[in-house]
Amino acid sequence: MSFKSFNKPLIILLTTVLFTAGCSSKPDTPNTQDDIITFFDYQLYTPRGQKIQLSQWIKNTSQADVILIGEWHTHAGIHRFQADVLKLLIQSTQPIALSMEQFSRDTQSIIDDYLQGSIGEQTLISQGNAWPNYESDYRPLVELAKHADMDVIAANAPKSIVRCIAKDGLKYLDVLPPEERAYVASEIDLGDSTYKEKFMTSMHHGEPSQHLNMYASQLTWDATMAESIVNYKHTHPNAKIVHIAGKFHTEGGLGIAAQIKQIDPTLNIIIVTPVGTITTDSHDYQLHVLTPPIRYIKPENQRIAFAQLFKNRKEPNCSNNE
Repeated sequence: MSFKSFNKPLIILLTTVLFTAGCSSKPDTPNTQDDIITFFDYQLYTPRGQKIQLSQWIKNTSQADVILIGEWHTHAGIHRFQADVLKLLIQSTQPIALSMEQFSRDTQSIIDDYLQGSIGEQTLISQGNAWPNYESDYRPLVELAKHADMDVIAANAPKSIVRCIAKDGLKYLDVLPPEERAYVASEIDLGDSTYKEKFMTSMHHGEPSQHLNMYASQLTWDATMAESIVNYKHTHPNAKIVHIAGKFHTEGGLGIAAQIKQIDPTLNIIIVTPVGTITTDSHDYQLHVLTPPIRYIKPENQRIAFAQLFKNRKEPNCSNNE
């Protein structure tokens, strides 16, 4: 059959169908044609699974008060993304602040001294109780902040207090001296929530009687980081705050985001969550990276590792509770 023998309405119909399919704004599958082949690589996607360039995403955050960037700790690609975000944001005229899970409130003065050049990095690491991977993963962020004269918020609750909450529950806070109690969020609500259900479902070890205390310690982290962010925003209303934390604390609008909204519902929050597989119905922007390798394949190796972990774990000194 020759082309001329085609029925004209049929040609119009086929052309219309092909054009409509090609211009659809709702792809059936995510656009994941990217080269994520090393742990340094990343590609950003919208919540609907559409690829977006970092420069365009930066424009999309213009009205954001808070940007929460979740991470798999020690992931090179995610830390590279965090540094790239800060580098682009500081080029704007809006003040930017970096908020970090990796430092706690009691070390804020140490952070400030370092940013002002009063102390060196080794003093920051030792007196600021920096994480073991500080030099490889968080140094680039802090140094960029220092170079740009950017504030760094030591947002978290002290680990010693959180460990005692995990052991004794929130009642531990009642006997803390006022100056230590101020290192933790003023309000910690253990009521039922989607986040609480998610956390309880994730608990695969320990005694069930301890699970509520473990959740209390988790929520202490989230509530304290959220309060630190909101407090800074209220005293620096023109600032945009970039907060980095483990992805469980940030993803899905739960954890820190929900706690921020409880304190100040007016704040506009944008969340970026690292993923290994892109979906078309995410709550967050999706950062496509390689997922971390499987830690254990043989169950006996995992059991040995956990046994060693609990054997080496020191019981927290919670004498204030006695």
